[in-house]
Amino acid sequence: MMPADANFMGNIHGGVIMKLIDEAAGTCAFQFCRTRVVTAAIDRIDFHYPVQVGNLITLKANVNYTGRTSLEVGVRVEAEDLATGVITHCASAYLVLVALGDNGVPVKVPELKPRSAQQKQWFDEARRRREKRLAERTPAD
Repeated sequence: MMPADANFMGNIHGGVIMKLIDEAAGTCAFQFCRTRVVTAAIDRIDFHYPVQVGNLITLKANVNYTGRTSLEVGVRVEAEDLATGVITHCASAYLVLVALGDNGVPVKVPELKPRSAQQKQWFDEARRRREKRLAERTPAD
């Protein structure tokens, strides 16, 4: 991370990290769907530790759940102190993206088939988050 991305204390702005998270999630979703995607919701972002100028940032994105036209992607942000080699889990986020066809209308996404125990756990947790989001929606007027 570079000084232009930081505040006066050398901490990288949360908005910069959020932008990177959105880009990683969008790339992951596009790769999974093989079509254009847009961010529909950021379900949650947790900042655990600050990222410092000079840290090497790694973002790991994973499709956790698929619906009919949307999918949830989880993103883990890690920062490596290049001088010490210490890697710190700095942030985590869950984003919902919608797949779009060439006409801009939502299209069906491929079905996610979790195989490992970890994938099944992520899938179940994402399904519960989706149910909670849907329950919190207010009916349209």
